[in-house]
Amino acid sequence: MAAILTSLRNTVIAGFVLAAVLLLLYIRLDGTLDYRFWAFFVRWLHVVSGVMWIGLLWYFNFVQIPGMPRIPDEQKPAIGKVIAPTALFWFRWAAMSTIAFGIILALMNGYLLDAYALGALENFDNSKNIVIGIGMWLGTIMWFNVWFVIWPNQKIALGIVDAPAERKAIAARTAMLFSRTNTVLSVPMLFAMVAAQNIF
Repeated sequence: MAAILTSLRNTVIAGFVLAAVLLLLYIRLDGTLDYRFWAFFVRWLHVVSGVMWIGLLWYFNFVQIPGMPRIPDEQKPAIGKVIAPTALFWFRWAAMSTIAFGIILALMNGYLLDAYALGALENFDNSKNIVIGIGMWLGTIMWFNVWFVIWPNQKIALGIVDAPAERKAIAARTAMLFSRTNTVLSVPMLFAMVAAQNIF
């Protein structure tokens, strides 16, 4: 067991192997890989991606940003040169896969356009599409912030892109403010997504 758990790669593989065992159990019990299964599977990928994305967003805002002032200056390069670039890699690609699987799921279930139109295409008669649409818009804004504001500014702040020192400080603050914006939006976004599946 230690051989699995001491390697991140092996740990992740073990998780997917266990999920595959559940898939085989499902096939044995139900026997069909129909539309219902594929809609579930895409939703599962959407949720897995979202957990990674929001988990890292909350890590940055609840752990890394508040903790940085308490780290001695000589130790800060370990965060800025090693941990933050790796975390930001997974952060931005988790955002991309979350939105991609969310759009695929909405297409599969036939509500993509009406949800993004916040129910206007069905004369505002489908409250589920309105609620999921609110969540989709919030998620889309958050995805945009990650790729087009936070990541470009983090590249400057972390020295991945050359910039004068004063520009680095401005970029770091901009990235932080948009990360905090995403933290604010994540709460109603998650509320809308879960409400659409369970209330409406």
